Amino acid sequence: MASSTLAIDVVSDVVCPWCFIGKRLLETAIALKPEIVVDVRFHPYLLNPWVPREGMSREAYLITKFGSVENYNKNGDRIIAAAASIGLSYARDKIKRQPNTLDCHRLIYWAGQTDNSARMKQRLMALYFSEGGDLSDRDVLVKAAADCGMDPEQVREQLGSDQDIDLIEAEVKSAKEAGIDGVPCFIFGGLFAVSGAQPPQVLAQAIERAAAELASRIAAE
Repeated sequence: MASSTLAIDVVSDVVCPWCFIGKRLLETAIALKPEIVVDVRFHPYLLNPWVPREGMSREAYLITKFGSVENYNKNGDRIIAAAASIGLSYARDKIKRQPNTLDCHRLIYWAGQTDNSARMKQRLMALYFSEGGDLSDRDVLVKAAADCGMDPEQVREQLGSDQDIDLIEAEVKSAKEAGIDGVPCFIFGGLFAVSGAQPPQVLAQAIERAAAELASRIAAE
């Protein structure tokens, strides 16, 4: 028999500001529907797969992607305000390095093996957006893992290997092949998807709708 727990699959990247905001909005939406049991599962997305594994300067990244730092900042002010409105800090000027996030997604996957993926994802996002942490620095990643209760020496060893790189890359490819070309993307019960950092009320309605459909299907079994 199918489970009555509603799976919410979140496809996102830790350096995507709307994903940072969207995670908080989803948490608010879940709190609006306490009667519905959910299981949030995080899936990787590489917003900038062309960024080298060792990362690059934030300035060079912004010039490459947006034409100039000023071009990015014009839109960035709106994102900073959106983050602040829900209690998040996007300290744009603290960010000096743009990481490739493959290793971040490996950390989130490993943390998920002890049901700590949400905590790990939040720590990495806070490091990047609020503290200007360099997520391409292995020492920073090891410290973040330790902050989330993981064994730092084991994580250092894992990061130094190719462990689960193929798995993460396959998941990223799968998301692309499924037509996901913008994040965050929230998939409710495998039934339908909502894209973007939508208001909590919109996400709560999606949770309710998917839970009702799931209950209907279970009743029909």
